[in-house]
Amino acid sequence: MTELQAQDELWMHEALSLADHAENAGEVPVGAVVVLNGEVIGEGWNHPISGHDPTAHAEVMALRDAATRVGNYRLVDADLYVTIEPCTMCAGAMVHARIRRVVYGASEEKAGVANSNGLLFDQPWMNHRVDVVSGVLAEECSQKISNFFSRRRAEKRAQRKEQQAAKKLAEG
Repeated sequence: MTELQAQDELWMHEALSLADHAENAGEVPVGAVVVLNGEVIGEGWNHPISGHDPTAHAEVMALRDAATRVGNYRLVDADLYVTIEPCTMCAGAMVHARIRRVVYGASEEKAGVANSNGLLFDQPWMNHRVDVVSGVLAEECSQKISNFFSRRRAEKRAQRKEQQAAKKLAEG
């Protein structure tokens, strides 16, 4: 393993720990960190539901935090680590922020645009190139999201059963 790969794994572990904040709030567990010169300058996790904000994805929150900390919306030479492949909105924000590299864990077959759909960062009309590194701690990142949705489906099934039982009692 190269030094860069080791650093990528270190920062992805940070992003995974931030994903726990989202999960604890009942949000899809996605976390992100922005790193510049070996230091975290921005942190974020998903909270569009609790924040009533459709733009409150982990990547956007980390970019906002980083820009505030450095006092500039341009984050030249910074890398963004996120547990899942970015969507169109987040990819666009990274381009506008001039992120150097995005490093993500799990692929997102439905909405991911770094590799899964459209290869947004590679489009010739983009005014900035973001390098993409995929699959860092992919299994851990994927498992975190899979576990979340498995629990959520089980909770919904249990809730439906309770509602059906209550309905039978009321009819009965």
